[in-house]
Amino acid sequence: MPEVPLSVLDLVPVSSGATVAEAVHNTVDLARQAERFGYRRYWFAEHHLNPGVAGASPPILIALVAGATERIRLGSAGVQLAHRTPLATVEEFGLIDALHPGRLDLGLGRSGKQLVREYAAAAARPTAPAQAANGLLIPPKPDFSGLARSARIGVTFGLLQQPGAESPDYGEQVDDILALLAGTYRSAEGVEAHAVPGEGTRPQLWILGSSGGQSASVAGRNSLRFAANYHVSPSSVLEAVDAYRKAFQPSDALPKPYVAVSADVVVAEDDATARELASGYGPWVRSIRRAEGAIPFPTPEEAAAHAWTDEDRALVADRVDTQLTGSPATVTARLRQLQEATGADELVITTITHDHADRVRSYELLAEHWNR
Repeated sequence: MPEVPLSVLDLVPVSSGATVAEAVHNTVDLARQAERFGYRRYWFAEHHLNPGVAGASPPILIALVAGATERIRLGSAGVQLAHRTPLATVEEFGLIDALHPGRLDLGLGRSGKQLVREYAAAAARPTAPAQAANGLLIPPKPDFSGLARSARIGVTFGLLQQPGAESPDYGEQVDDILALLAGTYRSAEGVEAHAVPGEGTRPQLWILGSSGGQSASVAGRNSLRFAANYHVSPSSVLEAVDAYRKAFQPSDALPKPYVAVSADVVVAEDDATARELASGYGPWVRSIRRAEGAIPFPTPEEAAAHAWTDEDRALVADRVDTQLTGSPATVTARLRQLQEATGADELVITTITHDHADRVRSYELLAEHWNR
């Protein structure tokens, strides 16, 4: 069996005491290093109103990194379609492709009120006790009801969308993007529209999904690649990949399903050092789950001083318990467990540490051990 490739997912984290400029410079450096280490892709997530995350615009970040690298594929994981139009998305990626042809991955994600409604529905359903699939920890679903009720979420929607705007159906947006790229778009009235730049380019299209809902079915029926988020929603990763495979329709371009699965990872020379480097992860996840916006990533000392409540520990337990930390051998074994349980064709690694050098070293150690 051929080796499962590793890729990178970068949120452009801002560390405690650092600036956005430093975070962006670190991202460019890490992308260069990831290319040298042999990672297949370098993806950017899209987040807004997060003091500790500077990845607000995947297309801009892709363009910046494309000029600093040579071979590694670059992409979005993903573009949030709830507040974007298919035309703007196709044109932006078309502009980048004009100078860097053949290197782009266009990952499309859901966002906005539709996802919040899903979170609320998930919180209302009873959760099963923690279970293991082939040894992999699949925790119960967390309670997202507080996130769904947050006034700050409403502010985010209001700032991202024009007044009174409503997000179109996600599946229809994906259909429009496919048509604009292929040059076959027609309006409801039959009027042609051609996206230049963009039309005729061939980015590799991906659908991002955290559950077995619409994203999985849209990816399957359109014969697109699917990226499932173990690092965001470990409780539903198995249902997501299963739903995608059941919905998949073969095509000449992609005759069988192709799945990438993401994981939060911190690697160091030994398990104890890795745990210390990863210690800021719990407070950082807590700030996201409390809808406060991701805080700048704490130092180990700041993390040790954090005052935890039982409620907060329960809120982040699924993410903290499924973060893969340790020596190269420890993390490699757990990643192979994840790959085997999900049948992933590719693994996408997201790593955050306070110090940039530790983050680069984590990716280096993992690549060296994985490729042996």
